[in-house]
Amino acid sequence: MRELTYYIAVTLDGFIAGPDGQFDAFLYGGDHMAALGARFPDAFPTAYAEAIGLTQDRALFDTVLMGWNTYAVGLPTLTSPYRHLRQVVFTHREAEPVEGVEFADEDPVPVVRRLKAEAGSGIWLCGGGALAAQLAGEIDRLVLKVHPVLFGDGIPLFGRSGYAPEAFTRTASTAFDSGVTLLEFRRSSSVRLRTPTPASRDR
Repeated sequence: MRELTYYIAVTLDGFIAGPDGQFDAFLYGGDHMAALGARFPDAFPTAYAEAIGLTQDRALFDTVLMGWNTYAVGLPTLTSPYRHLRQVVFTHREAEPVEGVEFADEDPVPVVRRLKAEAGSGIWLCGGGALAAQLAGEIDRLVLKVHPVLFGDGIPLFGRSGYAPEAFTRTASTAFDSGVTLLEFRRSSSVRLRTPTPASRDR
């Protein structure tokens, strides 16, 4: 069974973006970048990886999931940001067809369960918070790039989904001189209390 990994940058106060989707305060330089490139090459945009000579062999991830707001960050110029991967964008909007991108207007949970049953390597949940809240019960691994910044407000790591207990076990912690800390967790199989999250139009 394939695993779903939520791999994302987050602030000390738990936000993945500012109130208007800002993310420029995250640290894009420092010793953590080379380490992340070595560990998670498939999670870099294809064009960026090509520019820096990073090999992307799909060994870790071969599929990426995005909500519309996450996907729209690169629009209108970057319509297929992870063209080395199978790209699935969950949205209720009517989107123009894009080669290499699948737009899904349906409950993401059964989609993910179908993907997990297919052959291949891992599935990467790229964002955003509302989509992560809907898929919280399907996340097998949580990998957080915790940046030493505070946003004060914005888009939470798991959206605004209300209280629904989940338990994860920390499997690794790596601190970098840049101030970024990589925290890795695996779902605690003995605790699975989440109730389904209502579908959101703001993924």
